[in-house]
Parts: sequence; structure tokens; C-alpha cells
Amino acid sequence: MKFVIQRVSRASVSVDGAVIGKINKGFLVLIGIGAEDGKKEADLLVRKMCGLRIFEDQDGKTNLALKDVDGELLLISQFTLYANCKKGNRPSFIEAKNPEEANALYEYIIAECKKQIPVVETGSFGADMKVELLNDGPFTVIVDSKELM
Repeated sequence: MKFVIQRVSRASVSVDGAVIGKINKGFLVLIGIGAEDGKKEADLLVRKMCGLRIFEDQDGKTNLALKDVDGELLLISQFTLYANCKKGNRPSFIEAKNPEEANALYEYIIAECKKQIPVVETGSFGADMKVELLNDGPFTVIVDSKELM
């Protein structure tokens, strides 16, 4: 499982021209779910993400976590994080979890995040989404369950 975590001043996601999710200060998180991933990997990455201290404190040091700054979450499922580009120029996505199981795990991640963070917005699984963000920093962190386990 992979989370691309972007510290943002604001972010939104639209489907068919309508905004379906919008946050202010917080994290825009692109979520890639691999074929072998399950709740164990999800729990690990949710815990890591919520604990990341990448917001500045009063001294300008990155010492504060999402909950310390009343940060919000925008969670976007993105299977293309499992694109394999080793051969040719057309990516293969066989390393991504099948859509039905991936959606169930995405919904599990959303539910787990809502237990810790008051404002959690989402995209629409499988939809053609337009994501807008104002990256703060820019500050982007990639966490991969394979590297953490």
C-alpha cells in the first residue's frame, strides 16, 4: 500500500464539474492499494499518516501532526500508484488490487481516519476525478507499507 501525502493549504476534488470533497489546511492523500494489501497495511499507514509531524510549530520547525493543527484530510483512491513501467511505454496495473476489494479497503481506510480526524473528505472510487490543490511548502511524503513492515 502506498500513500502520497501532500501538505496543503487547501484541496478539492470534482466529478463531472461538481465539487464532491473539499478541505482547508491538512493532507491531500493519494492512496494506492496493491494486490497483496489488507487491513494490516491500512492500519499501519493510517497510523503513520496521522502521526506525521510535518506542520510547523511556533519556531518554524516541522514538529506538529495533523491533529495538532486541526488539519483535515482529503482521501483519493489512485490505483495508478501501482503502475509498472518496466517494459515498453504503456503501464501495466497488474500489481494493483482488484477494484471490488480495493474499494472495500479504501472505505475501511476512510472509516479508520474518521475515528481520529474530525474532517475527512473523499473522492469517488473509480470515477474520473479532477483534483486541485495548493501544496504548502511544497511538502510531499510517500509512505509505502513494504518499506515500513
